[in-house]
Amino acid sequence: MENYLELKKLIKKELSYTEYMNITEDLINNTDTSRLNKEDLEIFNYTKLNLQRSERIEKTFVPPKELAELITSLNDKQTWMVITENWCGDSAQNLPYVAKLAELNENIDLVIVLRDSNPEIMDKYLTNGTKSIPILIVFDENGNELFKWGPRPERLKKEILEMKFKGIVKPELYEKLHLW
Repeated sequence: MENYLELKKLIKKELSYTEYMNITEDLINNTDTSRLNKEDLEIFNYTKLNLQRSERIEKTFVPPKELAELITSLNDKQTWMVITENWCGDSAQNLPYVAKLAELNENIDLVIVLRDSNPEIMDKYLTNGTKSIPILIVFDENGNELFKWGPRPERLKKEILEMKFKGIVKPELYEKLHLW
């Protein structure tokens, strides 16, 4: 288990959720796609789609009453650190929920850390040796790690492993993943 106060020394830059979304919007609005190679264009298109997904969730998600009560009842300060990237489809489907929940309690400080800019941080939170994201790590007011979650719910992780074992290729796998 890591200590946030020590990790903070390694983090190149922390972003608020608003900063993260603004950076993503700026990227979408200011990128000349005619200059992108095939791989970068694919990543750009994922990012654009993810922005739309995130914005939809932001507009429609209302936390269930019991969950909202639980979050608002937290009296101690916490830092919720999410390791992610804006091209990540799983993040687009999860980060807006995390942000909405964090907004419910002023004791929660949500910070976004970009995976690719912070390899030392990501390397501390590998999933089966891979740099899978998003990862949510919750720390108490002293920086002690309380728990981590991610990159996906356990049930979905199992389903993905089964699909990979069956030889389902990436495009079909991604489609099934986003329909889940």
